Amino acid sequence: MKPLRIVFFGTPAFAVPSLEALIASRHAVVAVVSQPDRPKGRGHQLQPTPTKAVAAAHGIPVLQPAKIREPAFLDRVRAVEADLGVVVAFGRILPDALLAIPPLGMINVHASVLPRYRGAAPIQRAVLAGDAETGVTIMRVEPELDAGPTFAVATVPIPSDATSGDMEGVLAVLGARLLVPVVDDLAMGRAVETPQDHARATHAAKITKEEGTIDWTQPAAVVHNRVRGLQPWPLASTRLGSDRIVLRRTRPLSLSLSPGVRSANGQFGGARSTNGQFGGQAPELPDSRPGTPELPVSRPGTPERPFADLTPGSAPGTIVRAAGDEIVVACGDGTALQILELQPEGRRTMTAREFLAGRAVSAGDRFHP
Repeated sequence: MKPLRIVFFGTPAFAVPSLEALIASRHAVVAVVSQPDRPKGRGHQLQPTPTKAVAAAHGIPVLQPAKIREPAFLDRVRAVEADLGVVVAFGRILPDALLAIPPLGMINVHASVLPRYRGAAPIQRAVLAGDAETGVTIMRVEPELDAGPTFAVATVPIPSDATSGDMEGVLAVLGARLLVPVVDDLAMGRAVETPQDHARATHAAKITKEEGTIDWTQPAAVVHNRVRGLQPWPLASTRLGSDRIVLRRTRPLSLSLSPGVRSANGQFGGARSTNGQFGGQAPELPDSRPGTPELPVSRPGTPERPFADLTPGSAPGTIVRAAGDEIVVACGDGTALQILELQPEGRRTMTAREFLAGRAVSAGDRFHP
């Protein structure tokens, strides 16, 4: 196999495992293209993007164009003479002129099982929907958003306690493991491309800050999915009196939970490849590297209880129990939600017991948007 010269397009932490996997492979990453550095922290100091930091540690040139359509930037990409482009969470739609530069084109690590959840927020939308499963697809980048043919797919269950941040870490590692064999196949001229079924496509719209307001008239399972789907951003919040409170960890108490909430078992699902690469076997995720995320699993010993046993007839948002470790809130359709951890504005995250110890809250008080 002749090693490929690769130009890598990626910016956030999600892209780092894929970049590191390519650097460790027999191929050569000849340039990394990242979005410009952004100010962070209280001092608003410019911080290198995660992929830029990795590239710098390995002596790989970094390009950070303000505009990716400018001729000067396109000339710089041509100058690295890459065979293939790899795109992982770059954050911008690549123009046709850029896609045409590498002779083998560009491929993308997309965090969903395509054609489901094309677009900007596939992980968050899957968690918000209460899906039982998500995954990663390696696909060819084409002008139409996330519509190119696929090379390989791997799936993984979504545990009932998993947040979008949890799943992002898992899928980043899974995508890295799926990526390198596809690049090897492209290098050897044996990669198989499978067209997507466009009729089954769904769109994962960008998450907005306004989605973080909790609607207590929704069933408890829906509110629970919102709490975990909007972490780490923008977070799901409510108000108690005039105070804004972010809900960090919850548990629906209704018996009518969605399939996505019930099915968690913490085990990885089967992987499949359009070229038979994985033969139905789940790919092993690296578990010996520092910082490798663990897939969260549902906690045992937390049986569901019917809301009817707690308080019948309370209006949505009403606190029906506030004692000990429990804050239980009435939701829509006769369901109830237990708040396990929460964060009052300007304070640290705390358990329900810690919150109740510091604030006078009683049954009958009511959360509101």
